[in-house]
Amino acid sequence: MTTAQTSTSSPSLAFLKGHGTENDFVIVPDPEGVIDLPPAAVARICDRRAGIGGDGLLRVVRSAAHPEARSMAGQAEWFMDYRNADGSIAEMCGNGTRVFARYLEHAGLVTAGEVPIATRSGVKLVHLAQAVSDGGSAVEGDITVAMGRARLPEDGVTVTVDGRSWPARNVNMGNPHAVAFVDDLDHAGDLLSVPAFAPASVYPHGVNIEFVADRGPRHVAMRVHERGAAETRSCGTGACAVAVAAARRDGVDPAVTGEPVTYTVDLPGGTLVITERPDGEVEMTGPAVIVAEGRIDPALLRGAAVGVVQDSQTAVA
Repeated sequence: MTTAQTSTSSPSLAFLKGHGTENDFVIVPDPEGVIDLPPAAVARICDRRAGIGGDGLLRVVRSAAHPEARSMAGQAEWFMDYRNADGSIAEMCGNGTRVFARYLEHAGLVTAGEVPIATRSGVKLVHLAQAVSDGGSAVEGDITVAMGRARLPEDGVTVTVDGRSWPARNVNMGNPHAVAFVDDLDHAGDLLSVPAFAPASVYPHGVNIEFVADRGPRHVAMRVHERGAAETRSCGTGACAVAVAAARRDGVDPAVTGEPVTYTVDLPGGTLVITERPDGEVEMTGPAVIVAEGRIDPALLRGAAVGVVQDSQTAVA
């Protein structure tokens, strides 16, 4: 963001709240990219006791208005500026992408069909299904996100919880994951703190750690410790990483067989369906809903150095 004069008043901040399989986010509309939300402000907003509460924050910005996304503006009008609950910046969030797309539809900025969304890990193509009728009322359709190709670095790690250790598969879905297969999901512990992993050099900037148990043929369940957010009810990129790791463990590689492979992934907050195609593209399908909208009291952000361009009336009032 360029340096600008900020308002001397303390305007309230428009927000919405949404979730995808209970992975929840605060959404801040900022089409022209005029709001500067430092980490302290994001952490306050995402605080579950003193703020709005969320696993992360989605700032909605036109790609042309954001320095990290201008090169993608010709492919995608909208950029998902995603922050973890602690205020740190993340490359990508699968559930967040679905919620972001649902917001664009909710706000009348896009319609059902194909919607490209710019993220820090590139442009993701989203398919918004048409709403269907259920007893005379419209029910929002699922959202499918083309998550890109999984990268499988050869260097893995060992994950340890409460004296138990497991080898973990290294999977990168635009952000880093360590996938450990366990007999019982309770073996993951409380996941309030980061599970120990070694060697630390494999993930110098931290990692999302998934614990996975089998539920049936091409059907698994998982829990996850998300980098910067502790355990969350769901993680879209994590579910994709888990499906790819499970397929390779099961001896299945669509690039070799020429056939797509689909896994059902149960998470504490719901179920996602993950398909890996022969060309390597990983697709994630699941629900996303908007549950509330309002304004954040300026008192919450007092002293957090939130910058707002003085003449903007787009996202603040």
